[in-house]
Amino acid sequence: MARTKRKVNPILPVPAPEAPKARVYQTAGYVRLSVEDSGKPGADTIEAQKQLVLGYIETQEDMQFCGLYCDNGRTGTNFERPDFERLMDDVRSGKVDCIIVKDLSRFGRNYKETGNYLERIFPFLDVRFIAVNDSFDTLTAERTADGYIVPLKNIINEVYSKDIGRKSRSALVTKQQKGEFIGAWAAYGYQKCASDPHRIEPDLETAPVVREIFALRLTGTSYQQIARTLNERGIPSPGRYLCLKGTAKCEAYANSRWSVAAVKKVLTSEVYLGHMVQGRKRSGFTEGRKPYQVPESEWVIVRNTHEPLIDEETFLAVQTMAAEANSAYKGRLGRYDNLGTTPNILRGLIFCADCKRPLVRYKSVTNKGTNRYYVYICPSHTADLASCPKKYLHEEKLKEILWDTLRQEIALAGKMGKLAQAYSRSAKVLSREDTLKREIAAARQAVERANRLYDSLFQNYHDKLLTEREYTELRQQYQADGEAAEKRLEALERQRQDERQQTVENPWLTTCGRFRADTELTEDMAHALIDRVEVDADNRIYITLRYRDEYRALLRLLEAEGEAVPA
Repeated sequence: MARTKRKVNPILPVPAPEAPKARVYQTAGYVRLSVEDSGKPGADTIEAQKQLVLGYIETQEDMQFCGLYCDNGRTGTNFERPDFERLMDDVRSGKVDCIIVKDLSRFGRNYKETGNYLERIFPFLDVRFIAVNDSFDTLTAERTADGYIVPLKNIINEVYSKDIGRKSRSALVTKQQKGEFIGAWAAYGYQKCASDPHRIEPDLETAPVVREIFALRLTGTSYQQIARTLNERGIPSPGRYLCLKGTAKCEAYANSRWSVAAVKKVLTSEVYLGHMVQGRKRSGFTEGRKPYQVPESEWVIVRNTHEPLIDEETFLAVQTMAAEANSAYKGRLGRYDNLGTTPNILRGLIFCADCKRPLVRYKSVTNKGTNRYYVYICPSHTADLASCPKKYLHEEKLKEILWDTLRQEIALAGKMGKLAQAYSRSAKVLSREDTLKREIAAARQAVERANRLYDSLFQNYHDKLLTEREYTELRQQYQADGEAAEKRLEALERQRQDERQQTVENPWLTTCGRFRADTELTEDMAHALIDRVEVDADNRIYITLRYRDEYRALLRLLEAEGEAVPA
């Protein structure tokens, strides 16, 4: 019996695509150096990295330099670095789409996090990444189903880093046990000896301040008042003093002021008795954990290693005062428990309009312990009167204002929701929805047809109804048709979802709708509808609500359709 040839769809000629324009990458250089590497003879340097990265960018015709990001003195074992975070902000905003580093170890030594950036984050953001000395470029790198062929090198970098960390820690512990100073800078009141950086000596500028702090405390002056006195006299805080001397270059210290915590740190440190106290914190990297504080029982304390600033009698007297104050505080706890407490439903939402710090909810008791209420105060002002204007706002008043605002917001959403429902049932919208449904149905049929044709190819080839060339060409054609149909289907379904979210499924409408039956402010309502509340020195309140973009989009849509939108 003669064999009949199965029907095969003909191959249609495909027009040659236009040559794409050459892409020009907005390129940033990134350099990093850890504290351990800094200054070692023959080691890497920031300047050398800069020259290599900038030199490479200059030779590339498809790159336009748009910035250099530098983390000096930052470990590569995590990505919590100021300039790296700034770089990623610029990547997300579209300013940067190509990153150049000297090698993978400069980018990061944690293989999991490094791999996550290379395999997921950068491809998702369409960012090209190049490690010059490793000859690695995501544009040309070999990529398998498991990702780029670089994980092994990242693992080696991390293992190397951990090994160095363990060896360094062992050497540092030995120095600590000998009473040698190993810190980056000495405690406030001291400085490194010029002849031996592992020894410390009194700093003639700050040692008198330490003695004065102890003297003030002995007279009964509170920690807070001591901090205020030092700030009023313009005495630099420990962090600011290091910046002024050029010892530290951290911007966070540049404008720091004396605080209760800083005063307490001075008054409780045995270093001022002439004892070396070290090992209070560990990085945790070699142990596979985050940095952590070490229990006091495990601190490395070596006695009589340097000149004391405070005598034993004064130091013990101050510690006794602290213990008595702490005991009195604990004794007051629970004193007014009979008045009850209320949950802080606005936690994390209330901020100072001046210093931008979160306001603190403070419990106040009056009328000889018979009346309890809460107020919001600014912690910056409390610590230093001159640093920020006073804020003092009663919680009940704030709640009333917020409830009135949200009640109006929910009512407005209810009115606009009815208009959105009416609009969604209009002939024009229903017609567009029907058209979309038909297009989506057609797109699904196209996907199914392409998949069926693709699946039947091999059987046709196996039955010798197709030549190898026909099989290959049709396989590519059907695969391309299927991908195009799937993209078309995804676009149409996304369009339908977007149109519904503009009206009846608008997130602003649906969120406000959850609280339509509520009769007072609740924690769920506050956090769902409020983004931020700021309070200024005159107790004026500035409320930033959530879903502003969604509200404005619905407003524009209804106004464009000639709907009378409620004010």
